[in-house]
Amino acid sequence: VQLQASGGGSVQAGGSVRLSCEASGRIFSTYAMGWFRQAPGKEREFVAAINWSGGSKYYVDSVKGRFIVARDDAKNTVYLQMNRLKPEDTAVYYCVTSGTAVALGEGLTDFWGQGTQVTVSS
Repeated sequence: VQLQASGGGSVQAGGSVRLSCEASGRIFSTYAMGWFRQAPGKEREFVAAINWSGGSKYYVDSVKGRFIVARDDAKNTVYLQMNRLKPEDTAVYYCVTSGTAVALGEGLTDFWGQGTQVTVSS
């Protein structure tokens, strides 16, 4: 499986960014997708997950109500819409796969993308 993330960049606090991650090499619709992030000097943390059908979504508490995870199986792509961004959202964001969304949220992941940088300035 190959995961290609895009959409990162620099934005001011309160702004929005949408990340995309296109998957190849596997039947996309059969597995959960999600996002982790790693800020400078910190450990990687779970951000969001969506199950194979798109019917279940999970978020870390710090992004609930601001971030939205979605998937388009026709495009083999998962998205992370990030709204009302804060400086503490600054991190490298990684697209990941897992067997289930719950497992993904617990860090039980299969494949990782290369990461895309999001920088939020105050």
